Amino acid sequence: MRLTLLGTGNAGQVPVYNCHCAACRRARRDTRYRRGPCCALVEHEGQRWLVDSGLMDLAERFPPHSLSGIVQTHYHPDHAQGLLHLRWGQGLCVPVLGPPDPVGLADLYLHPGILDFSKSLRPFETVQLGSLSVTAVPLAHSKLTYGYVFTGGKVCFAYLTDTLGLPPETRDYLRQRRLDLVALDCSFAPQPHLPRNHNDLTRALETLEQLRFKHAVLTHVGHGLDAWFIANPHALPDGVSIARDGDLFEYAMASTV
Repeated sequence: MRLTLLGTGNAGQVPVYNCHCAACRRARRDTRYRRGPCCALVEHEGQRWLVDSGLMDLAERFPPHSLSGIVQTHYHPDHAQGLLHLRWGQGLCVPVLGPPDPVGLADLYLHPGILDFSKSLRPFETVQLGSLSVTAVPLAHSKLTYGYVFTGGKVCFAYLTDTLGLPPETRDYLRQRRLDLVALDCSFAPQPHLPRNHNDLTRALETLEQLRFKHAVLTHVGHGLDAWFIANPHALPDGVSIARDGDLFEYAMASTV
């Protein structure tokens, strides 16, 4: 099973327009440090599912029939804006799984085109996609948002963005699992007060302390956190890293946890 982090930035991405902080200056000099909208690709035994669709070049990245479908965490623009263009394709039907959001984004439901929004997931519902199983776990965000647990054979990934901590029922569900990989929202540098809607580094590490995992990667990263890591390059504990666009995590069928 394989997870590719296609984008690892928050809504502002990196570099931020007209920002001259250390992280934004670095990203303009070196494209390796740029961050696009937060999204990922999960692949397992012929299944290829895009997780969120904030990238605006989906039609160029994914030729026709190259995706099994799309799994949406929620319908904020930075996670769904790419659907506004993709829907106008022809001769295809692309399933889009996600939370039961009556509003969605803009007029996507009214004019879905090739996108099929007919399957909404209930909290903790598991669906079988070939040999890949996907479970929706509620997160703590400003609108109904799901994280997802992907299981193929004995390999298990958790993809958890956007969230501030975890709801107790989600935390308890995840603690019952041995996770090979956790991709967790961490948008801000350590804050003196509780942030809104997204983890800062303090809350992200507190969340990870409650889970059992082999490796964790911090995603949905803002430029302020990148700048903080420039000044504090050794702040992360063993087994935790900060994501970069294009990071690839690949695991054999047998879990190593």
